[in-house]
Amino acid sequence: METTVRNTIKEITREHLSAGRNCYGQCLTAVGWVGGTLPELYEEDGMVELSMADVAGGGILVGSALAGKRPIYVVRYQGFQWYNSPMIVNYAMKSKEIWQRPCPLLIRSIAMEGGIGPVAGSSHHSLYQRMPGVKILSPMTPNEYRMAYDEFMKDDDVYYISEHRKSYDNKKEMPNLTHKEAHVTLFPISITRFAALEAKKELEEIGIKVNVIHQVWIKPFVFQQSWKISLLNSKYGGLVLDDDYVEGAASSIAHSMMMDVNKRVEVMGLRHRTAGFHPSVDNLPPNKDEIVAKVKELCNV
Repeated sequence: METTVRNTIKEITREHLSAGRNCYGQCLTAVGWVGGTLPELYEEDGMVELSMADVAGGGILVGSALAGKRPIYVVRYQGFQWYNSPMIVNYAMKSKEIWQRPCPLLIRSIAMEGGIGPVAGSSHHSLYQRMPGVKILSPMTPNEYRMAYDEFMKDDDVYYISEHRKSYDNKKEMPNLTHKEAHVTLFPISITRFAALEAKKELEEIGIKVNVIHQVWIKPFVFQQSWKISLLNSKYGGLVLDDDYVEGAASSIAHSMMMDVNKRVEVMGLRHRTAGFHPSVDNLPPNKDEIVAKVKELCNV
């Protein structure tokens, strides 16, 4: 039976707590249970409510991880990582290298956008991407999320899971879609993966062949051989799409591709400005129409 990303996360959390581990965060047991992604369990079951002092939360999680608890840290808005990251970046991610003391913790960093202002919105995986000692994934399907958790449980590193609320209802897996000879190859990250598939459908109706190669692993980024071939065979190169600012992980990935393959790779993501609360001043990830327009531009259509 098909399940959703939401139910997959919920079941993973239940398994994690039933093994004697903990899940930490703010307002976990409030109405909605973090978008329905948490089982209805409480502190005696391992669901630990943190205070609203965002900066303190990371330090508490580092202590739990050093004690061998492998905690899950739920951060409701990825923009709040600016407050949560100092102890995680400067202790948890460095402990293994400096003191040979692993500090494994899993950060559920949840993105959304649309009228929520200058602090909370969008993805911010680039905040962590530039630092050593972390692995970053952005799963958008049930199997991808299960894989991310299983990798964390086998590992002893900090894992940053870049989620998006709009993926929670998704039941479908998202295989790569390629042609032997395409016009453009799209490399979408996070919620832009859904928009990329919509854009592919519209573009191919007018004769523009589009590859879509989904990016789940952001760090370490491994440019797989089949992806290189798809990019090399794309007449007008590639396009990396992201729900984060262009000046970050997306640009880094595009640069890595261009250094490896003699093809132009461009980037689309958030515009370099602050989001407001009204639609006229919001800052949203590339949508289907914007991707279609950019691909047409690349193809000189």
